[in-house]
Amino acid sequence: MGKGSFAEVRAAVNRITNKNVAVKILKKSVMTDAQLERTRYEIETLRICQHPNIMTLHDVFENADYIYLVLEYLTGGNLFDFLKEKGFSIPEKTACKYIYSIAHALNYLHTFGIIHRDIKPDNIVLACQEEGSDIKIVDFGLARIFSPNELAEDSVGTLCYAAPEILLGKKYDRMVDMWSLGVLTHLLLVGELPFFDKESEKELAK
Repeated sequence: MGKGSFAEVRAAVNRITNKNVAVKILKKSVMTDAQLERTRYEIETLRICQHPNIMTLHDVFENADYIYLVLEYLTGGNLFDFLKEKGFSIPEKTACKYIYSIAHALNYLHTFGIIHRDIKPDNIVLACQEEGSDIKIVDFGLARIFSPNELAEDSVGTLCYAAPEILLGKKYDRMVDMWSLGVLTHLLLVGELPFFDKESEKELAK
């Protein structure tokens, strides 16, 4: 289904339930310590989450060489590619559905003290290719679990979606996710980002 520098995703079938799943296979020998740590944070976070608008982690297997993540089978592609295909112009009703779904999922995450920290169209995936498909938040590698009064201070995320606190190196809380949702809302309704230049899609230091 896809391949990267240290991981590939394969379609598979659960032999017990006969349902389709996606298996993300990560080769540990070519991963940096930071990438391994990010993967373990993602696993820890997804194990907590049970929400219709968050990708489901079914199981995890690990040996000396590989980590296998058995994930929900999503076939609709990411939201950025969907918007690009539509010329960044979609019906307001569809945009509202997506915004509500993401907001509902973020509220769920924040209830558990989880901050995603990289909400953007690339990390929102359509469940299927049918019109009106549900959407799911994916990629929790930058997500962290914080106690109620704890603040984060590391600069992570994607430049054009990152809140001012992150860009200014200030401490921040879950509200940075809401800023990112606001930027995404502007993109869905207007068809362009509120702030953009050639550096806008650059990822911050991780």
